[in-house]
Amino acid sequence: MDAIDAVQLNYNQDNIFLVNICLAFIMFGVALGISVQDFKRILSNPRPVLIGLLSQFVVLPVLTFFLVLVAEPKASLALGMMMVAACPGGNISNFMSSLAKGNAALSVSLTAISSILAIFLTPFNLAFWGSLYEPTAAILREVDLSVWEVFKTIVMILGVPIVAGMTFNRFLPNVAKKIRPVMMVVSILIFATIVVLAFAANIDIFLNQIHLVFLMVLLHNAIALVSGYQIGNIFGLDQSNKRALSIETGIQNSGLGLLLIFTFFDGLGGMAIVAAWWGIWHIISGLGIAGFWHRKGIYA
Repeated sequence: MDAIDAVQLNYNQDNIFLVNICLAFIMFGVALGISVQDFKRILSNPRPVLIGLLSQFVVLPVLTFFLVLVAEPKASLALGMMMVAACPGGNISNFMSSLAKGNAALSVSLTAISSILAIFLTPFNLAFWGSLYEPTAAILREVDLSVWEVFKTIVMILGVPIVAGMTFNRFLPNVAKKIRPVMMVVSILIFATIVVLAFAANIDIFLNQIHLVFLMVLLHNAIALVSGYQIGNIFGLDQSNKRALSIETGIQNSGLGLLLIFTFFDGLGGMAIVAAWWGIWHIISGLGIAGFWHRKGIYA
């Protein structure tokens, strides 16, 4: 086992509980902007959403697997990449899609539906792709990962808050509309706090190991952003939809990934460093590409 694969990051049970609460709060805020009518609209024109889900839960995990085969990173780094690829889209993608003049409604719909489907697909994708690569399969065997336990955890931190937020929006729509922008800003700050806490508790380890993951995360994130856009190209979507798909695929819920890593993998070093650095880098790359598209405007 390589040194980074043996590193265990320090993140105590109190911190893990705090991350649970923070992620639930974030998803509650996202759900304040979701209504049953949104799902009815999706049913009337499901094609862009289905393409987006294909990009997130099929194409990105497949491309991640092939990147692992080609680059052959350390086992825990590879499993961290698979974990990120298995996660749903991040809530900050909605703000970035709006900034990029992408289809914000599609972005919100994908965030909501991918978060619900993640209850099933995140544990499945992690277990499936991780088992196909022997170095990561060895880690999965060692931790005896229970898909059922991962499922229950995701239900609590994604499923329950989404139902609660949608219920709040159903009965108090005016209040939900007023507080949602504030919740969005607070959510971004909370997400940043989660990543900062992970770094602060393990600063020496991160500084010593970050060189191993910096370029890999940069490349992985670039593949995610480009693949999302190109999937839209392949299916003939317009510019606003392609931009939304690119950002939804490239902005992953790495906070969820970190929580699962600390809960089920005891903060396995390579995995946690990949998820934490992705959490920082995708904000930089997402804002960068969104700002570029904002200045460029929409063209045919």
